[in-house]
Amino acid sequence: MLDKSILEQVRGIFAMLDDQYTLNVNYSPERVDAQELIEFVRDVASCSPKLDYNLNQVGGNALEFSLYKGNTDTGVKFRGIPNGHEFTSLLLAVLNADGKGKNLPDDAIANRVKALLGNIKLHTYVSLSCTNCPDVVQALNVIALLNPRVSHEMIDGALFQKEIDALKIQAVPSVYANGVPLHVGRGELGVLLQKLEDMFGSEPIEMRSVERDYDVIVVGGGPAGASAAIYSARKGLKVAVVAERIGGQVKETVGIENLISVPYTTGETLAANLREHIGKYPIDIYEHRKVQKAGLTGKQKSIEVVGGEVFTAPAVIIATGASWRKLNVVGEAEYIGHGIAFCPHCDGPFYAGKDVAVIGGGNSGIEAAIDLAGICRKVTVIEFADELKADCVLQQNLRSLSNVEVFTSMQTTRVLGDGTKMTALRIKNRATGEERDYKFDGVFVQIGLVANSTPFAPELETSPIGEIKIDAQCRTSLPGVYAAGDVSTVLYKQIIISMGEGAKAALSAFDDRIRCVID
Repeated sequence: MLDKSILEQVRGIFAMLDDQYTLNVNYSPERVDAQELIEFVRDVASCSPKLDYNLNQVGGNALEFSLYKGNTDTGVKFRGIPNGHEFTSLLLAVLNADGKGKNLPDDAIANRVKALLGNIKLHTYVSLSCTNCPDVVQALNVIALLNPRVSHEMIDGALFQKEIDALKIQAVPSVYANGVPLHVGRGELGVLLQKLEDMFGSEPIEMRSVERDYDVIVVGGGPAGASAAIYSARKGLKVAVVAERIGGQVKETVGIENLISVPYTTGETLAANLREHIGKYPIDIYEHRKVQKAGLTGKQKSIEVVGGEVFTAPAVIIATGASWRKLNVVGEAEYIGHGIAFCPHCDGPFYAGKDVAVIGGGNSGIEAAIDLAGICRKVTVIEFADELKADCVLQQNLRSLSNVEVFTSMQTTRVLGDGTKMTALRIKNRATGEERDYKFDGVFVQIGLVANSTPFAPELETSPIGEIKIDAQCRTSLPGVYAAGDVSTVLYKQIIISMGEGAKAALSAFDDRIRCVID
């Protein structure tokens, strides 16, 4: 079933395994895809003498396998056939169980995972074409591997459509904890762990008072943060990167065609390249950290993260980027994942042959509309301004599509639904003041980004929209504190500009250091 070249690569990956593993398969012979699962498991198991498989015929609609380490269930299960983007999730599950995976967390995060209370059964519904799903699946698999009280099951929604329909799922990944919705959409280990801590609680952790001292702390791991860290390290400084994830918002970009000298790349590839480049220098990476509190006024700055770790340095470079902006209207929060979506690439297939709206007439909105027009019956673009803001070439492409309608000078005022899913939008004509309800099967919100500045805003000057104010050298209103990239007031939120701003912030910090402006 698997291509010979892929099998050869997997043999190389599994050559380092130490322990014995079994893929324990439960399948119903009545399923037409049962033989496909069996062949898939056989192929994977053939890649290492440390891998075996066990077949169990059962009734019902079974099509699943669990990962066992020796005779012990690791708590990781795949319901369906993890091909596509989820094939990596299977490989990493085996490697992580053996202690050799690339995404195992450091001790501080691992201790938080092990401290989770309760018997937690996690289920994640995915699409094998979803680029955001593997991050969530892999993170929850890690949690299950580290904590024996937690189990995690990946479910291919396409093969278990009745469950998708019963749960009214319209966005992936959709995560349930003990049958209760926990998370929808893209997410990283730190975010998911905090949600589990909030829902189930944790045992006390002894190492909550850890303090780490550096010359420079870079907060954020996107293009600006990576650039700032590399430039600082090249000056011989002791540098830490404290971030929710390396790559930042870039990881959610499918195609990148304007990074000069690189004609085309993807967000996932660029994020991996940023991590690799950071790794060329003695930079300490603290991933999956969410900033809880910042102390920026003294000579020695401090950054406190969820879990209790405190990072201190005389210089802090804030490069936390921005997040998708929400509508913030009545009904939106209730129907996120149930008609309200943000990623057309991941969630678009749920709306094949249906009527959808795209809110936002900038580049991201028009790109989403063009993408969705290929699979949806009709796409309606709703723009607040009097005209679309997207590049001309995108607008020309959009206008050539027969199943796209564009509304300008329109404001979304409310999301309507039937209690289980979104059914319509209430839209106000800004010219006449008239409000009207428009029926849609789904809505994709593409209205730009909001600066991730909240933990720093109490001490720093910010713009009316929350961006950290900087001068031409990326200095903020406080000495020793710098900001770079999308979190700042720099014009034009572009990857290449963020990289330059990160370098500029690092050079400004170093210049202040040698001139004794900071210690």
